Parts: sequence; C-alpha cells; structure tokens
Amino acid sequence: MSKTDILLEINHLSTSFRIKDDYFAAVDDVTLTLRKNEVLAIVGESGCGKSTLATSIVGLHNTENTKVDGEINYNNQNLVQMTDEQFNNVRGAEIGFIFQDPLSALNPLMRIEQQIEESLIYHTKLNKEERNKRVIELLQQVGIPNPERTAKQFPHQLSGGMRQRVMIAIALSCKPAVIIADEPTTALDVTIQAQILDLLKALQSETGAGIILITHDLGVVAEVADRVAVMYAGQVIEEAPVNELFTNPKHPYTRSLLNSIPQMNTEGQKLNVIHGIVPSLKNLPRTGCRFASRIPWMPQDIHEASPSMHEVAPDHFVRCTCWQRFHFEEESDVV
Repeated sequence: MSKTDILLEINHLSTSFRIKDDYFAAVDDVTLTLRKNEVLAIVGESGCGKSTLATSIVGLHNTENTKVDGEINYNNQNLVQMTDEQFNNVRGAEIGFIFQDPLSALNPLMRIEQQIEESLIYHTKLNKEERNKRVIELLQQVGIPNPERTAKQFPHQLSGGMRQRVMIAIALSCKPAVIIADEPTTALDVTIQAQILDLLKALQSETGAGIILITHDLGVVAEVADRVAVMYAGQVIEEAPVNELFTNPKHPYTRSLLNSIPQMNTEGQKLNVIHGIVPSLKNLPRTGCRFASRIPWMPQDIHEASPSMHEVAPDHFVRCTCWQRFHFEEESDVV
C-alpha cells in the first residue's frame, strides 16, 4: 500500500469519558487507515466504541468531560491537536458526516434548502444563486424526486428514507475526501436500505472519496465494504479485506458474530447467541483478552496476558492468540 493512497491515518487513538473523578477509555488504542476510494466498515455490537470512534475523528466531543489521545492524521495535519476554529474548516468541507438519526440531526425549524446551504455558506464562495443551484443538484444527486418542492419542505414532512438522503446531500455538499456514515440504514426498511447503500457506492465512485461505514449489520458489510475492522470493548480485534473476513474469520468474537446470523437452511433450529453482554465502560477489563469472559468454556491459558495484533495472512490482523484453539461450546472437539 502506497503512502499516497492513505486518506486518513489513525494511530493509537484513545477516547476516554469522565465518570466522577476517573476517565475510562471507550476507544482504546485504535490504529486504522482509510485509503482512497475505499469503504472501510467498522462492525461490532452496541457499546463496542464504533460511534465514539467516528465522532472522535470529527471532533464532536465535549472537551470538559472527554480526553482524546493519539493521532488522527489527515492531509498532513493531526486532527486531535486542532482548535475548534481549525476543526470547523475541515469538518463539513473535507470530512463529511452522515448521522445515525436524521430526524434528531436535522433542525426541525429550518427548511431543507437552508440546512444544505449552511455548509456552502461556511465553506465556499458561491453566491446565493449558485448556492440555490447547488442545493437542487445535490437533491437530484441523492435521488430525491421533485427536488424544488423538497427543498422548501421541513424535515417532519419527509419520510425516513428521504430524510436520510437529505443527510447524505448535506455530507456531500462540499465534495469531501472522507465520508463517515454512522449506521446510515438504521430504522429504514429493507428496500430503502438497499437504495441508500447503492447511492453511497455510486456517489463514492463519482467522487473517489473514502468512506468509513459504522454498522452492526453484517449483511450491509458484505454488500458494500472493501475492508472490515471488527471492534469489541473499545479495541479493534480483527481487521481484514471483506472476502477474507467472511470466508476465513479468526477471532472468537468475529466467528461468534457470523455464527449468530440466521441461515436459510437452519429452519427449526435454535438461533446461535453470544454468551453475556458487552461490559459497561466502567467495568471493562483493562488487562488480558476482553472477550475471555464470553467464552467461559475455553481455558484461560489460550489467551495472551497483553493481547496484541498479529498478521495471520496478508492484510489480515487478529488480536490475541486465542483464535488458534477456539471452538464453539456445542462442538465436541477443539478445532
């Protein structure tokens, strides 16, 4: 991989939230890269740190109660060290963000055209007529029928799928090099989900942007991602090209996630579930393998005392050595 292909480089990033007098890392020593014209999917259960990672990249944390350490390198700048004023020049212009819930992200008192126009006013030198034209272009680009009428409407007058398209239009308004999509298909029905994913891929091929896709839906990942990072308890525990991850998953957590997907040929059988839950931020184990408590049938000696990432195949990295002896509880023999 050439250095010139890298759009965003995250090195040893930790984001910690204050609970009473102590700070607890919700994102813990994460290292990732995003390449040009690539979709990097970040997957995991709720509470694994996916959205916190996304909001850390665009500087959306209250600095009074949050500490962000490490590096997020973009265009020869470390975003972690930026002032709010510097961040405002990057956020929206060069890094676009698609929020998880468009109804709460959009201003209910502003018309759609005003909300799309905001970024254009702040980041471009377009005049009023040019901005109006760009708003209509963007609404057309994201597949909204009758864009002139939609531009005059308020968010509550649109369906969930239409609001999500408006969020995408806002994120794309200044043609950013990096787009972060935080659960962009949550709460949408299956047909609209497919349309939104197709739209993201089409827009990416037009602009060459790199996309970080935050999701817990492995079906979405299989459809659109080029590379996948699996997060658990604030750490990346496996990273691989998408085909490699689905055909040759290694980490017990990745295998458990894939094993829990309902299959067409398992009618009448019990669904596979992952034991336990993701520990709360305050109760996260900070030493040893963080997934150990959820596979209690495996002996403790299979885990590293200080798990690190190992390259097990080209571009395929796995945390901890426990994958080498892991088997599901219902399997009689160790695999």
